[in-house]
Amino acid sequence: MGGLDELALQYQPLLPENRTRGIGIVGAGEIVQAAHLPAYQKAGYRVVGIYDIDSAKARRVADMFQIRTVFDSLSALLEADEVEIVDIAVPATQVRSVVEAAVGRNKHILCQKPLAESYDEARAIAAICASGRGKAAVNQQMRWAPGIQASYDIIRRGWLGTVTQATIQVNVLTPWDHWPWMTGVKGMELLYHSIHYLDAIRYLVGDDPDYLFADGAKFPGQPWAADTRTTVMMHFPGELRALIHDNHNNWAPQNDWYATFRFEGTRGIVKGTNGALYDYPVGRGDTLSFLSQDVEPHTWITPQLAGRWFPDAFMGSMGELMRAIDEEREPQNSVQDNLKTLRMVFAAIRSIEEKRPVWLEELT
Repeated sequence: MGGLDELALQYQPLLPENRTRGIGIVGAGEIVQAAHLPAYQKAGYRVVGIYDIDSAKARRVADMFQIRTVFDSLSALLEADEVEIVDIAVPATQVRSVVEAAVGRNKHILCQKPLAESYDEARAIAAICASGRGKAAVNQQMRWAPGIQASYDIIRRGWLGTVTQATIQVNVLTPWDHWPWMTGVKGMELLYHSIHYLDAIRYLVGDDPDYLFADGAKFPGQPWAADTRTTVMMHFPGELRALIHDNHNNWAPQNDWYATFRFEGTRGIVKGTNGALYDYPVGRGDTLSFLSQDVEPHTWITPQLAGRWFPDAFMGSMGELMRAIDEEREPQNSVQDNLKTLRMVFAAIRSIEEKRPVWLEELT
């Protein structure tokens, strides 16, 4: 091997050279305040206005982040020439109507995840996006979390050899009552949480599974209708397998909680933690260690990763859309690509309902 520079992982979000494109944000909720706007400020993106059906909340958020314009309607935001990109941060049930209006004005779009709460609705939204002249992406931002992006770079360099196993495990206590509007949604845990892990695994291994088997359960006495414990096993072509295990009911002190990932191959292993779920809601930075027969065969290498999933990864999802606009190509996180992740999500939901493995080809 060469010097230390050769081992420097490329895991920071790639930002566009042109950061002057005007962003108009639809929605002023918790995720916008905690992640979108802090990330955009850090990256130097230009937010020109915001709209929310709760105008008072929109004004409070605008004051917090020095946003010049609070639009009094969605139409007003879309009619503004300086708004080139519409950042749609509303519940999934409202995405389609905003997308239709934005596409009608030839805007570029970044949609919040999940794109929709049914596969048919997601495909309909994708068709609407395809009919417009703008680029359309989904804010599936965990791809740009430091630990995941560093793992991607390690896999890209071939240091794991052939990837054989991907495992993500989470055991925490999640305050679902913060989001009462989602707790009755069928497949809530998969649609609003594990979707990140399904997408990350797709991204890292560069392939879709043949089929998957999933199971879900509740915690005795929980007030929420939806499952809060899920397990998903994925069967890929060849010898690659993947597992996601999520438990949101760990009542022990936080020093017992964990959120880990591990990706194994024929020549290496990478493992780490998803820091956002430690010391919740404050969070920590991600950690990562890797071992490779092609780097230091008997030594675990533990680089220090800068940044966090929240908010730093949000620089990546918006930045990738901006770079795709500049380079006149489809974004890596395009709406069409996200349909493949959603197909996995809805296959897992069907698997839980029907208590059987579900082949992805069943969802067309």
